Amino acid sequence: MSVSKKWGRLYAYLALLLWLATVGTAYCQVDSLGGLTGKLSRYQKAALPEKLFLHLDRPVYSSGETMWFKVYAVDGTYSKPLALSSVAYVEVLDKARRPVLQGKIELKEATGQGSFTLPASLASGCYTVRAYTNWMKNFDPEYYFHSSVTVINTFTASGAVADKDSAAYDVQFFPEGGNLVQGLSSKVAFKVTSKAGKGAAAEGKVLNQNGQVVASFKTLRFGMGNFTFTPEAGSTYTAVVALPKNQVVRRPLPRVYEQGYVMRLENSGAEALTFSVSSTSTAPETIYLLGHSRQKVSVAARTQLINGRAVFAVNKNELVDGISHFTVFSAEQKPLCERLYFQLPKQKLTITTRPDKSQYTTRDKVSVEVATATQPERASLSMAVYRLDSLTMAPTPDINSYLWLAADLRGTIENAGYYFTATGPDLPEATDNLILTQGWSRFRWEQVLAPTLAPFDNLPELYGPLVQARVLQEGTNRPSSGVVTYLSVPSRLTRLTNGISNADGVVQFELSDFYGSKDVVVQAHSQQNNNYRVELLPAFSGQYAARAVAPFVPLTRLQQDYAKRHFQSQVQSLYARKYENRYTAPPVDSLPFFGKPDEQYFLDKYTRFKVLEEVMREYVPGVVVRIRDDGFHFLVIDKVNKTVLTENPMVLLDGVPIFNINKIMKMDPLKIQKLEVIDSRYLHGAALYSGIVSYTTYKGDLEGFLLDPGVLVQQYEGLQGQREFYAPRYDTPQAKQSRLPDMRNLLYWNPAITSSSGEPSKLEFYTGDQAGRYMVVVQGLSGKGAAGSTSFTFEVKQAL
Repeated sequence: MSVSKKWGRLYAYLALLLWLATVGTAYCQVDSLGGLTGKLSRYQKAALPEKLFLHLDRPVYSSGETMWFKVYAVDGTYSKPLALSSVAYVEVLDKARRPVLQGKIELKEATGQGSFTLPASLASGCYTVRAYTNWMKNFDPEYYFHSSVTVINTFTASGAVADKDSAAYDVQFFPEGGNLVQGLSSKVAFKVTSKAGKGAAAEGKVLNQNGQVVASFKTLRFGMGNFTFTPEAGSTYTAVVALPKNQVVRRPLPRVYEQGYVMRLENSGAEALTFSVSSTSTAPETIYLLGHSRQKVSVAARTQLINGRAVFAVNKNELVDGISHFTVFSAEQKPLCERLYFQLPKQKLTITTRPDKSQYTTRDKVSVEVATATQPERASLSMAVYRLDSLTMAPTPDINSYLWLAADLRGTIENAGYYFTATGPDLPEATDNLILTQGWSRFRWEQVLAPTLAPFDNLPELYGPLVQARVLQEGTNRPSSGVVTYLSVPSRLTRLTNGISNADGVVQFELSDFYGSKDVVVQAHSQQNNNYRVELLPAFSGQYAARAVAPFVPLTRLQQDYAKRHFQSQVQSLYARKYENRYTAPPVDSLPFFGKPDEQYFLDKYTRFKVLEEVMREYVPGVVVRIRDDGFHFLVIDKVNKTVLTENPMVLLDGVPIFNINKIMKMDPLKIQKLEVIDSRYLHGAALYSGIVSYTTYKGDLEGFLLDPGVLVQQYEGLQGQREFYAPRYDTPQAKQSRLPDMRNLLYWNPAITSSSGEPSKLEFYTGDQAGRYMVVVQGLSGKGAAGSTSFTFEVKQAL
């Protein structure tokens, strides 16, 4: 990566931290409420929230097809593009949460694009696509990006063997504010979901221990609803729930506490919210209300509980769009109750699309104008065009509802778009039911309010993937601290990085411009002891969200659709596969890590010797060869200071450190193509070299040189290469008359569209040989954080 890009990303990071430091509050100075707001602001600056959204090209795939996606990276507070991380980790998980595909996607200017070829052997089922950054690994995996996709293996007669059917339903109850307290009226939300995680219609009654009915309830939308009742002292409660298929289940309500606090939120008008707090204690007491949106303080107020009652009034205009968290604290800063509130975002990216026709024929040209109608700044967009059939009716997630709602809530939100587009009278209550079923906040308050914040284990990857390794003492396997460790990538491009192991033996390396799968060489070295063993640590997160995965149920009535998909997949694999694995070559910095060398020798220009000692003595005046009791030594002549450095320089072979000069002197010089020298001390990361002597072989593969037994050589997967999307063009009579079949289900994918007000982008593609209805989906994000999506369909008829 160039110096300008590095500084640009670093400046963006520092500017964002400076902006966070200046964020104020609506109700108070930053350090009010006995320091509560100051501690939350401190945590916000240290735990900068980050979100990812993936636009997937379609919701259903056949095994063997390619999945395409675009990554949008935003700050977690205002959903503005955030150029902090340079790598996104994307995985496809099966129903057992095992990764079946993984990739590291390069992020540039807060976006990235990638693809996965689904193995032909991949079993049919519902899979989860999840994405996160290294920085996001410090936090709850519930807040990684998650989206469900369906994969159909068409090699089996019906697509799959059906998952075991289960009529089990999950019924959960959520008291508003957190707890049920005897003698205090409480609103209780409930949620009924099937094994697939979908909401189910239900109704029921709440009975006390004597069998008396104290409340009745019924779901409103998506299996959620609420009821209100007052728990009595010494009573226990059970809900009797009538479920689909005449099932009836009994579930205990949450525990009823003898003492405590209850919270109630009410809309007091178009611009006001009222928070009522009730307590079993009648003694006067000071309590605080702290409201924040993604850790940005928006409300900070205090009041007195008088006779067990207190009220807070909040102006909605003071709240940040999206999800707000409201927590009631005691004067001792102990959290007592918590409640979420959702406010629709005021800004939205309006995307307009205008196709040149509403109906096309096969192998016809389609032209679509795409523009952002209301935003003066440029927006980054992505567009997919896929065929609709009985297997692809499920919608794909949209960026607006995800960033402002689903990303801040736990679990899967069924039809998140409903809360943005619905207009019926049920919307306010349905939204409140969703919010009430979320429980407590996304972080632990004890961590936020601690005297000092614990450091985070995972740093933002500003310039490329961070590779972690652990240095262990050979024999005891105990972590070794303070050991300089080196990582290199053998090649003709000299790449070397280093670091020092911490108290846990962990050392971290930064790899920039590292693409594809290559061997890395990792070795620990010190002057006193080289008896170390090194192991690489996993790059992908080992933490998983507890999310339900819908079972895959092949339907007999879709047998013909499965068979048709199989035919389409096989035809495309046979005739178009050779076009689907083309990659754009990434930019390569050919300069070695030490820059331009002071001396450089291409040995083919000189008389070739068969002994490396003769090469060094005859052609390299800047390096003195000495023989001592322990063998050969190199001494670099420091021309700047006009002295001879007394220690061996860093000796490299294809970028790999060689600490045993005797071994490198046995190297056949006829295998070496180039020799470079740095003739002064060189500070490199955690190490100071007494000059550098670098050998490069013809192939950059060490030419059979045997490394020491303690050196780790392991294949490592770097950034994913940029695959080119292939689509045939029928812009000539000869192309239209081609006898090669075109059975594409995905007609078009473009993740790199830019648009602004008054400047439409004109996009062109061609239909294939399949008639039917096609869906066009466009998603995007503006530079100011306005998100939006749009879609339309068009028909393709068989050409006459």
